[in-house]
Amino acid sequence: MIPGLLRNFAHVYSDWVIRWRWLVLVAGLGSALAAGAGLSRIQFTADYRAYFGPNNPQLLAYDALEKVYIGADNILFVLKPATGGVFARDTLRAVKELTDASWRVPYASRVDSITNFQHTVAVGDDLTVGDLVTDPDALSDAALAAARQVALNEPVLRGRLISPNGETTGVVITFQFPLDNRTGPIPEVTQRAREIADRVRAAHPGLTIAITGMAAFGDAMISAAQKDQRTLLPAMYGCLVFLLLLFYRSFWAMAATILVISMAAGGATGMGAWLGIEYTPGSAIAPVIILTLAVADCVHILMTVFHEMGEGRSKHDALVESMRVNTEPVFLTSLTTAIGFLCLNFSDAPPFGDMGNVAAMGAVAAWAYSMIFLPALMAVLPLKARKKAKRVHLARFADFLVVNRR
Repeated sequence: MIPGLLRNFAHVYSDWVIRWRWLVLVAGLGSALAAGAGLSRIQFTADYRAYFGPNNPQLLAYDALEKVYIGADNILFVLKPATGGVFARDTLRAVKELTDASWRVPYASRVDSITNFQHTVAVGDDLTVGDLVTDPDALSDAALAAARQVALNEPVLRGRLISPNGETTGVVITFQFPLDNRTGPIPEVTQRAREIADRVRAAHPGLTIAITGMAAFGDAMISAAQKDQRTLLPAMYGCLVFLLLLFYRSFWAMAATILVISMAAGGATGMGAWLGIEYTPGSAIAPVIILTLAVADCVHILMTVFHEMGEGRSKHDALVESMRVNTEPVFLTSLTTAIGFLCLNFSDAPPFGDMGNVAAMGAVAAWAYSMIFLPALMAVLPLKARKKAKRVHLARFADFLVVNRR
């Protein structure tokens, strides 16, 4: 009873969509543009707190610790000279230049290095506190050896800002970011740190300088997500165009499919931005997932259209038949897929829940556009029936698989 009702509904519904195709096309494009306008509002976050729920006990304990002590947002420059060790004059000049320049990085609240380490010297009853190395060029060889001895035996420095063998050292910038915008300054300060490192490298050839730290890690997360958007999406589009042309043998069918999947992916991603979702590397992969889901819906519908047209049906009748055949399976597939992605909200890491929500919206959008917009679009685009010989070969191959199934 129910399958019969579904078939009758699909027939009436598809006939209505084709009849009012221009209205459907305008409404579909309008909805996609409205949802896709949210793409301009996309926010990428590099805050590691995004991977913890607001009531996560470990995060709450860490926040309580930071309220008492200084935060852990920092950048570490790691310096390794090719020869001579850290306490060679040229290397110490580089460390001092890097230390002085680091104070000018925005939001820097503290800079630590072996040159500005506050060393205490007792002379009689007097205590003198000053930088361990003030001017490398003014120090004698004996003074440099004494400073090296202090650094390698000072627990605060050894294994932290200088390696036990004295061949590698570090400069640490500690930041105090605004509490209401902890990730916003990260790209700026990381870029400034890179500029400083480039300047010191150019002035001291042979010195290797690497950058790490929580701020640099956060910037790398943002860059990775943005790079994926610039590389993975174009690469996937290229593969899809090639494969769709190979399967369809029709430029218009390929173009229609690309348009539909773009509307689904862009609309769902934009809706995520409208809803205030901050994208992370974990959730930014959602558009690629949506493209995969959407292209499957379109291929099912259009391959059936080509088959029916090859059997002698008109384009109108082929579209109606394709909708009748595919309405139920495409709906059930999209529904179960959306439910599966929504289950990611049970994850302890919110970004995976965000990815599931965007992918679920994409699955629903892909179903809606492929069942409503696609048939209306194909009704106005030119299509040609496939040659029957190709279908005969495929039918023979299918018969061979069925007969020899074991």
